[in-house]
Amino acid sequence: MDLENISKNIKLTTARRAILEVLINSNKPLCYEDIKDNLSMDKATFYRNITKFEEEGIINSFESNDKKRYYEVQKTKHSHFICNLCSSIECIHENLNIDIKDHQIDNIIIKGICPNCL
Repeated sequence: MDLENISKNIKLTTARRAILEVLINSNKPLCYEDIKDNLSMDKATFYRNITKFEEEGIINSFESNDKKRYYEVQKTKHSHFICNLCSSIECIHENLNIDIKDHQIDNIIIKGICPNCL
């Protein structure tokens, strides 16, 4: 995925570039604690830029069982599975075909027990 294409509506500062590179190179959603060691910026700068990315529709976020917010670059719309026991997060790319009249669904989070915990 090309940084210049996904960030076409905002100025790509050094901090923004660093955050996006970490998220693009990850194969799963990440929370601040997962990302912070790969960045040289304070927490306020991180969250200010994350908020801008969300406003521009560049990233998607959701809260997990551990009360942490997880972020990912919005490549394709998909759902997530969160394990109730180990709090692991999996991306689900199968089409779930859920339709609610007069509603637009952007994200579905399914909670249950993952194969490792069964």
